Amino acid sequence: MTTPTNHLHTLATGDRPQERLEKLGAGALSDSELLAMLLRSGTQGHDVLTLSNRLISEAGSLAGLIQWREADFKKLKGIGHIKALQLITVMEIARRILAQSGDPSPTPLIDSADKAAEFFRPHVHGLVVEKFWVLCLTRRNRLIKCIELTSGTATNTLAHPREVFREAIKESAAAVLCAHNHPSGDPTPSSADIKMTRQLRDAAQTVDIPLLDHVILGRTAADPGGLGHYSFRAAGLI
Repeated sequence: MTTPTNHLHTLATGDRPQERLEKLGAGALSDSELLAMLLRSGTQGHDVLTLSNRLISEAGSLAGLIQWREADFKKLKGIGHIKALQLITVMEIARRILAQSGDPSPTPLIDSADKAAEFFRPHVHGLVVEKFWVLCLTRRNRLIKCIELTSGTATNTLAHPREVFREAIKESAAAVLCAHNHPSGDPTPSSADIKMTRQLRDAAQTVDIPLLDHVILGRTAADPGGLGHYSFRAAGLI
């Protein structure tokens, strides 16, 4: 039986990821080398560089790992429960950094479903659960605050209108825009989505805080309409 090559041991000391990081900085490392620094060690017959290369190969790219769950990571020999959780944590940090850097302006203009979808694109990338957000806006539709109200399983329901407008009143919002994602990628509204939107519309009229829109976020490839999102206002339901 042939012994698997330990690619880490075949490298000269100065060419190993840690030494290259210390000498040249993180920017000089390849995707697999950066991942190897996170993993720190492999297992017998599966050195850390080989393991890193396999992860990236299986996911298609480093970015593809953002969508992975614990079970996906643990399919690879050499990744147990703790390493899987560490990698999930890193990927969640990456997702949140993307979300916070999506618009250079601290108060972006969000006056349409298209702009809302653009704003939320980094928030929903790779999500496998349904989340619901409320954007509190000024009179000129500038963002005051983005609030994540709920986060649950892929089959969970959305937030109650009472919670939406409680946050809007707390932030002195002049208007709100609500959004949630469909993990399947198809933004076509369900009967529950339609029912809630009507409740949101009625609640907005009661508290006199306009509901600019309710947008369902999906993916272009999975959207029958080809947009990647669904606007209740464009559909005439608000």
